[in-house]
Amino acid sequence: MIGWLRGEQQAPQIELGGREVPLAIKRHPRARRMTLRLAPGGEEVRVTLPRWGRTADALAFAESRRDWLEAQLAQLPARNPPAPGGMLAYRGEQLQIAWHAALPRKPALGMGEIRLGGTEDSLARRLQRWLEGEALRLMGEDLACYCAAAGCARPALRLSRALRRWGSCSGTKGPREQTIRANWRLVQAPDAVRRSVIAHEVAHLVHFDHSPAFHALLGEIYEGELAAADHWLKQHGRRLFASFG
Repeated sequence: MIGWLRGEQQAPQIELGGREVPLAIKRHPRARRMTLRLAPGGEEVRVTLPRWGRTADALAFAESRRDWLEAQLAQLPARNPPAPGGMLAYRGEQLQIAWHAALPRKPALGMGEIRLGGTEDSLARRLQRWLEGEALRLMGEDLACYCAAAGCARPALRLSRALRRWGSCSGTKGPREQTIRANWRLVQAPDAVRRSVIAHEVAHLVHFDHSPAFHALLGEIYEGELAAADHWLKQHGRRLFASFG
């Protein structure tokens, strides 16, 4: 059943699995048909419409696919915030969180574990900052590697906290105007998966499309199996959202 949320700007919601989930309706000028997806964390249902689409059509579209949405919601990994003694995903491995109040506040990587002290209530925030720092370091190395292989100047690198896209490339005039953004959560994935996203965006620095020339360059500069990396993200990408909102 579709309902409406109270507030200054009323927003529709749909009941899924016994709870109300907001509907985010977006009109896109290049859309030719309606599309629907569940946000990675299950926090909302996203419907994209052609520019001329009606809100009523979006609501009916979501309602007609309730069973599919509920199945998608049921497949989401359970939220698992970092906690002492728990596990933290890092570069495709699971690190044990070794916390003790007397240890230094700054996380430190050990053999199969991540050690840190400080207050327990700030543990998750500090682990996320550490992961973001590692993401920036590793992705910076990836970017330098693939730019050299592609024969192009290295653009600015920014971390993204997007809920849908793993990477993006903007600007076409030159390295000072170009920026690559990559989702920091990729640092939790295996190295080959993270590197495939950076290689993809570097190929866009040369070919700002998905033409045969783009795919040829991507296949030339990326050393791994692109199909395997894409498959991993499709199968396990949502798990990267389980620990941090």
